[in-house]
Amino acid sequence: MPAAGIYRSVLWFPAMAATLLLSPGCSRISDHPLVNAAKEEVTLNERSQALLGQPLAWPGPVTGRANEVDGIAAMQIPVSGPKLAGTVIVEGKKFGDEWGVTLLEVRPDGGDKLSLTTDLATRTGVDTPAFDPNAAASAPTTNTAPPPAEISIDLPPGIPGQD
Repeated sequence: MPAAGIYRSVLWFPAMAATLLLSPGCSRISDHPLVNAAKEEVTLNERSQALLGQPLAWPGPVTGRANEVDGIAAMQIPVSGPKLAGTVIVEGKKFGDEWGVTLLEVRPDGGDKLSLTTDLATRTGVDTPAFDPNAAASAPTTNTAPPPAEISIDLPPGIPGQD
């Protein structure tokens, strides 16, 4: 390929990528439901308020990925408060049409991470049943008939597959 052709190809790719990113139907990752849920929890959570201070600012772009087909997302959101700055990590899974948070952490610059996954689940409620090892076992409720008491199977003599 002549040098002019390579040069045109190199210029074409960024222009095409920009067109695809700005096309209607392409959503910005910063508008993803998991990003909104993460920002809300970090803003309202008393432990994150104590760590970062108030008010919070959300500088810089949201990075990461969200795959609508596989239903898996992981994003990093820069956050800063009067006390500390850091990154909010949010991961989630899509069930049907709804996104659910599977991990939510604040990772301050130069400090220990603060997990908010349980706090979010407590505040918003979860529809996953809790396991209680001390609960009494309950009998399954089915409308099927019980199996017969005896079953006999008559097999022909000899080894199968040999004549």
